[in-house]
Amino acid sequence: MSPPSFASVADERQHRKERLAAAFRLFAHFGYEEGITGHISVRDPEEPESFWVNPFGMTFGHITVSDLVRVGPDGSVVEGKHDTHEAPFSIHSQLYAARPDVQSAAHSHTLYAKTLASFGELLAPITQDACAFYQDQGYFDDYVGVILTDDQGRRLASALDKNKALLLRNHGLITVGGSVDAAAWWFISFEESSRSQLLARAAGEPIEIDHENALRARSEIGKDFSGWLNFQPYYQMITRLQPDLLE
Repeated sequence: MSPPSFASVADERQHRKERLAAAFRLFAHFGYEEGITGHISVRDPEEPESFWVNPFGMTFGHITVSDLVRVGPDGSVVEGKHDTHEAPFSIHSQLYAARPDVQSAAHSHTLYAKTLASFGELLAPITQDACAFYQDQGYFDDYVGVILTDDQGRRLASALDKNKALLLRNHGLITVGGSVDAAAWWFISFEESSRSQLLARAAGEPIEIDHENALRARSEIGKDFSGWLNFQPYYQMITRLQPDLLE
């Protein structure tokens, strides 16, 4: 199993949009939305300075491929029938500008990641799954309210650096990847690892995996391909349960 190749830009765009709609449905399935907060985006393959994102104010559980909107370099909607908001543009545009390798980014205020972020600590290598983020996660040690300006977005991008995950103090989580599949999987995995860490801390003092073996585990399960691969069963599941997302 490997990522697909495409005969045309149109085919690749459709694929990315289908993956994006599926990611929103999965986030709704797992309870990863809270009111109007949260967004996932993917670059357009033909015009990579623009990106596809969710419409403002629409529940993740209702989003279909045809609902997605494309946002241009100035923050305006250049394709799609719905509106967007300043926050996703301020965050995602600056992440993409700073990271040419990133094709997709996910952000939401999930229970366990935002709780972990409030302690001022990162994921510890106490499980094999958490090792995927070992020395591959950043921490934005500030709270500036809703991210609404390019300058604030640049600060987030700087804190993310070359990592695939960024915890925002008192706020939430951002993950990035070379595909929607990878970015979404890293978000799911980080949230579950945060849950495990908080449960372990509440029960006692968990034993950490040593540095060498944590790095070895990251090399085995922390690559972008691993993120893509782990998303595939979830995609199969959600498209079978909710095939209308592809409309």
